[in-house]
Amino acid sequence: MTRFIHDRFAKEYLEELLSPIGTVNIGRDVAAEVREIDVYFIPGTAIPEYSATLGLLGKMASTTAIFEPFRNPVSVGEVISCMGKLWDLRGELERQARRENTQYDDTKLPRLWILTPTASKSLIEGFGGIPNPEHWVKGVYFLPTHLKSAIVVIHQLPETPETMWLRILGKGGVQQRAIAELSSLATDDPLRIIALELLYRLQSHLVVETQEESEPEERELIMAIAPLFREQIQAAQQQAREQGLEQGLEQGLEQGLEQGLEQGRQAQQRLILENFLQVRFGEINSKMTAFLSPISNLPAGEFTVLLLAISMLTVDEAGRQQAVRLLAENVLKMRQSELGDLLPTALTNLLALSVDELTLFVEQLPQLSADELRARLG
Repeated sequence: MTRFIHDRFAKEYLEELLSPIGTVNIGRDVAAEVREIDVYFIPGTAIPEYSATLGLLGKMASTTAIFEPFRNPVSVGEVISCMGKLWDLRGELERQARRENTQYDDTKLPRLWILTPTASKSLIEGFGGIPNPEHWVKGVYFLPTHLKSAIVVIHQLPETPETMWLRILGKGGVQQRAIAELSSLATDDPLRIIALELLYRLQSHLVVETQEESEPEERELIMAIAPLFREQIQAAQQQAREQGLEQGLEQGLEQGLEQGLEQGRQAQQRLILENFLQVRFGEINSKMTAFLSPISNLPAGEFTVLLLAISMLTVDEAGRQQAVRLLAENVLKMRQSELGDLLPTALTNLLALSVDELTLFVEQLPQLSADELRARLG
């Protein structure tokens, strides 16, 4: 099951990185028995600076291309299947040329890039793969000219910034080290943010799928992603502190410096939470909205832990419901000493309220006495 999770990640990852410089079609069908191309890329308006940022991947995307990423070492049969897709596409292009009464141009046929973590020497030699050290890094093997294909052995690529975006599609230590290299990018770097969002999604799916039969490699990958997420949150919090300080200083002239700083911190934590939920789930439902204000009052440490917990949820309706439950639980924990053993019951009763009742209750919560709180939710 986890193989399909990684396959989906690889397709979405390549789509996000390549879409600024061309048209990306995931799952493009070709004729014959209807075989599906994983990632079909057509270059658009050239953006040399962006392509250079992608390094080796940007160089591969300089012309029309087919990308076929594999989580596990590619087999002979899988290479043949990939090449079959290319020939089916060639036949489709030839038929189109005949219909349009034009001459078929073989230079328009995409280059097939087969991405595999490892590959045996016999497999590479069996397909006539040879390196091109004058123009390409180690690990890229080109098949004979008319086959218009290449096998990229990710674990043989030099571990340099130029290959980082491809090595993230590797396995084990190679992938984990490439993920760690994202730390060298600025926290507001768009490519870093895109990659991390997809990695968080991958992490969430892996956590769900591997709960019962977790493999060491998957556990290590999950743990490799977590520090980057914490780093991103800390950067956001630092920005929030700086913006809160500025806002607080202005407010402090009238309301006092300490109060102004606290209000600035709360406003920024609310903004971080709101944006995080929006990116994570695509929308913020009414029950989530009801909890935004009290959650923004959490201490920074508890706020970070909550965001980490939400990041591990699935991106579906069940995940949204679990997120609402986490928000509600954190709000009630602010009054845990008064609720005591009633906390589980109080949580159930709180979530059973209608949106209007919930919104009103959360607004009144700070003013409720312990007896009132227990009477309302006990």
